[in-house]
Amino acid sequence: MLHTTAAGEPCALITEIQKYTIHDGPGIRTEVFFKGCTMRCLWCSNPEAISPGQQLGVYPEKCQGLEKCGLCMRVCPGRDLIEHDGSGPVARVNMGELCKDCLRCAEVCPGRAIRLWGEKMTVPQLMKIIEEDRSLYDRTGGGVTLSGGEVLVQWEFAQMLCGACASAGINVCVESALNCPEEHMRAVLSTADLVITDIKHMDPDVHRSLTGSGNERILSNIKCLHAMGKKPVIRTPVVVGYNADEGNIRSTSRFIAEELHGEILAWQLLPFKKLGTKKYASLGLEYPMSDYTPPERTEWEPMIMRYVDMIRNEYGLPAFAGSSDIINV
Repeated sequence: MLHTTAAGEPCALITEIQKYTIHDGPGIRTEVFFKGCTMRCLWCSNPEAISPGQQLGVYPEKCQGLEKCGLCMRVCPGRDLIEHDGSGPVARVNMGELCKDCLRCAEVCPGRAIRLWGEKMTVPQLMKIIEEDRSLYDRTGGGVTLSGGEVLVQWEFAQMLCGACASAGINVCVESALNCPEEHMRAVLSTADLVITDIKHMDPDVHRSLTGSGNERILSNIKCLHAMGKKPVIRTPVVVGYNADEGNIRSTSRFIAEELHGEILAWQLLPFKKLGTKKYASLGLEYPMSDYTPPERTEWEPMIMRYVDMIRNEYGLPAFAGSSDIINV
């Protein structure tokens, strides 16, 4: 999916750019979050990145109200598109065809009570931001990380951006679920210095119930990645009651040991954290795990450490608890 600007330039829909990140690749990095995802994970903490199109998020607690501000209503071409709580804060924006062509309310909102998720950005615009911290990349072995959503939904643009970074001598990490056609993966990851991907569950039916998609294509692409000579960082979000059982961890261990010959940089077991609930509310969406109560640290931490020891000792794999152990490449 390749978007274009009004002037016809290739661009991507970007939800956010985070500077000085340290957990998604080696060194200090600039992380670019792409919009659109092919999966619907129950525990997703970035709902604003799921839809492939632009969206408006509403945060009433940041709104100054109609009496003090009202800028959104003044610029809106269809006043019935924006709903307010009386003369108080904005309640929601009813996005329709007219609204999709405008988005002015998000531009003028002084407190970001109305936020645009999915800004159109070109390669030169992104490279200007990325280049600002080149000295940090050089000193720490960092670079840029492309994340999402799912980077490979916008694979054509991602390929262009990877190429621009490679030409500029900037390290590129791509974080992807790899739930995509193989040719799209090859086009983007052939120039990537590092790949981070997930194995959420080994059983295809359970995987589908947890993510909305089977894992057959994902596992096939991970094996293809291995054939390309890429050693990825594998991540597994460990969610008690969903995929944290020993059988699944052992099954994943066997896949990595046998199908990938253990040739990975790291396998990171990540504790589940209930994040993104305000984002769901801002989009008028129900959080799929709203009734879920995560276990206390005293419960999940020893469990993860037990799995890490098992994976290392019985399968000889480089397993780690959390995302802090990043391998320099």
